[in-house]
Amino acid sequence: MSISKIQLEQEMKASERDEICYRLCDQGLVNFTREVTKINIAPLGKLLLDSKKAASSLTEEELKFLKATAKGAIAPGETGIDATYRQAVITDLVEEGLIEVVAQKIKEVWLTEKGKQFLCQEYSSQSTAKEISLKMLSDYLQLMRTNISPDYPKQEKNISSRLSDNKPTDSEILAVIRDLDHNLGTDNYLPIFHLREKLQPPLSQTELEQALYRLERSNKIELSSLQEVRSYTPEQIEAGIPQDIGGPLFFIITE
Repeated sequence: MSISKIQLEQEMKASERDEICYRLCDQGLVNFTREVTKINIAPLGKLLLDSKKAASSLTEEELKFLKATAKGAIAPGETGIDATYRQAVITDLVEEGLIEVVAQKIKEVWLTEKGKQFLCQEYSSQSTAKEISLKMLSDYLQLMRTNISPDYPKQEKNISSRLSDNKPTDSEILAVIRDLDHNLGTDNYLPIFHLREKLQPPLSQTELEQALYRLERSNKIELSSLQEVRSYTPEQIEAGIPQDIGGPLFFIITE
């Protein structure tokens, strides 16, 4: 979910919340994506900008981006680059060492499998509070039912789920990826927008992206960023998954 939807204790600051998120990630209990909020020109970028090679070695968008960051650290939106192309330009310039990421923020956060297991089997609260909300209790019970109930076989749950909402399992998503790659001839570099067109709906954007992350963590697929933006439309580029250095993950590679 979006980290902004996580309810804070009244006295807790957003920076403290983010620090907790980083610590939990270090323990492998949660994972998250980040969004670049400020960039600056790198020393190599300054050298290139001062040379006569800049106009010939950079695209028009990259040159405009580099000139904007030469004035000092700025937000990506202040570069004047269209939002559709902005993330891809940031990725290219960061990888080439021409700009630097100065600041970024946590965007989406979710429990890992280890985190779910910890909550179900190990967690013990030290709180002295006398009451909890029914919503908190309901969420915890749902977590228990989903992950550790021995009397409710996973196979039956999956069948029931597909009958009720027609949402594919991770294994079925992997099969769809392979079928699309074969049918479209994308040579094991399937653009994510093809999968979105196939599976959204029944899956939501967040559900599909989290399924892809699970498949990547289990070494079933690899997600790769886009290098050449000219080959795709703005809408197709926008269908990628935004990442911490600003560039979207765009291709799916099966292992």
